[in-house]
Amino acid sequence: MQKTSLEFLSALKANNTREWFAENKLRYGQAVADFLALVGGILRQLAQSEHAFANQKAKDCVFRIYRDTRFSNDKTPYKTHLGAYFCKYGKQSPLAGYYLHIQPGESFIAGGCWMPPAPLLQAIRQEIDYNAAEFRAIVEAPAFVNRFGKLSGDSLKTAPKGYPKNHPEIEYLQKKSFVAMQPITDQQALADDFEAQILAAFAAMQPLIDFLNRAAEEALHQQQMSS
Repeated sequence: MQKTSLEFLSALKANNTREWFAENKLRYGQAVADFLALVGGILRQLAQSEHAFANQKAKDCVFRIYRDTRFSNDKTPYKTHLGAYFCKYGKQSPLAGYYLHIQPGESFIAGGCWMPPAPLLQAIRQEIDYNAAEFRAIVEAPAFVNRFGKLSGDSLKTAPKGYPKNHPEIEYLQKKSFVAMQPITDQQALADDFEAQILAAFAAMQPLIDFLNRAAEEALHQQQMSS
């Protein structure tokens, strides 16, 4: 990333109005172009091992900066970060994928499944129940924990329906999201090897992504067959 892109986002946070944004549209365009170049490079690398990414363009992965304020008490019109989601079925897919978040002082790389719909969540829980040893070998591997720590995401306060409270995998079955996350400093985001850093994190997340999607894809297939 270019330093000017982070500077724009910092300035936007301090001046989150339509008037300021209109006056700084050129700076916004430069920041987006910078981000799109990074996302495009990542896509090209991902496409080498997953052909579905070859059919996507950088703009297909990047989220709009405009906030939907209709149901929010926060009426500021713009997000103060740039975000992109890399999923072989597209950024609107509920399946597991990789996420990149650029925000001065708060950037991070993440991957997994965030708040999946009920049928997918149920399928993931079942997969963990049936293949607990495999799941633990992924998320409790020393290299995984050293990089990402514990899985992020909210959890139920009690056992999900159909599972006892003393289930040996209860800490994972209670989760409503399954996300690995790695914070990124501004210094890392500005480094020449930032794309390589992102791809290394994505590679470390891939076993988790594959496990989650094995369950989620089957659940989606069954939904399509019954509809």
